[in-house]
Amino acid sequence: MAKESKAQLIIYNILNPLIVGMHKIGVTPNMITSIGFILNIVAAVIFIIGAEQADRTDMFYVGWGGFTILIAGLFDMMDGRLARIANLSSSFGAFYDSVMDRYSELVMFLGICFYLISQDYFLSSLFAFVALIGSIMVSYIRARAEGIGVDCSVGMMQRPARVVTIGASAMFCGIIYYFTGHFKFELDNPIFTYFETISIFTLPVTFVAIMANYTAFQRLMHVKKALEKKDTNA
Repeated sequence: MAKESKAQLIIYNILNPLIVGMHKIGVTPNMITSIGFILNIVAAVIFIIGAEQADRTDMFYVGWGGFTILIAGLFDMMDGRLARIANLSSSFGAFYDSVMDRYSELVMFLGICFYLISQDYFLSSLFAFVALIGSIMVSYIRARAEGIGVDCSVGMMQRPARVVTIGASAMFCGIIYYFTGHFKFELDNPIFTYFETISIFTLPVTFVAIMANYTAFQRLMHVKKALEKKDTNA
């Protein structure tokens, strides 16, 4: 299990009363995991509705989609915490949480990619898809490594960082749009050199695309070194 960061511990201290309250009314970790997955479906639906109902200068749906992703991320944090506090940890619970995390990311990126493609942000949609590839590979490499006895929780762009970066940037994009409306800065004859409202969201998505795949590469090299050391000592 990855070591909890200081930021995670602060959030847990804030959420603990809510988590204890959930336990008292009979909420289980698997129920929280399922709610988090459903919220990611809701976020994807918001992006899809935004793609169909709004024009490309309207960030209303992007903002609400990001907010929903962040709330879903909180539920993702609470399931494991509830399992530890209430002594409800189980092998299947951990497995179920891992599976639902993968489904949640796939569904979330489905909504984001659909929105960006539908609104003609083609290059950004490619980066979103690359971010999806990196996100899945970060998780897959860890699972595969742990299956052969190698701890592999290294790297910066783990799931909490990905969720916060994407969710917060989308929400912030919607907030800025609410106060300023749509804006766009460009050269006289732009090719790709411009910045507009959606860039508040798409630039962090691009960052996730780069760093998630870099984290996957870091983990690959980490496992390579560990297995080479193991083979040498065998």
